[in-house]
Amino acid sequence: MPSLVQIALLLFLAMLPVPHAGADTLAAVNPAGEKLYKSACVVCHASGVANAPKLGDKQAWSPFVAQGVDVVMVTVLKGKGAMPPRGGSSADEATLRAAVEYMLGSAR
Repeated sequence: MPSLVQIALLLFLAMLPVPHAGADTLAAVNPAGEKLYKSACVVCHASGVANAPKLGDKQAWSPFVAQGVDVVMVTVLKGKGAMPPRGGSSADEATLRAAVEYMLGSAR
């Protein structure tokens, strides 16, 4: 049976804020996302071609961060504006999701 000190410690730890993962952390978790970004997504998202939000631009990415990965994935899979379906990539859905998480993470 846990002691009162152990329970108090667990309650304290549960109340601590959880930091958001940045792009470096996400790349370490799933390097496939960074790799896909650097091989395909970078073409538009590094320079902002056709109004693509630039990697790391917190203001430009904030609406997408607010929508969440699942909503952004629908857009990525279908394409939008100048971005073709799947971002023009033949990557599987898990790798596309990793790239989306990498880009969203860069703006947190």
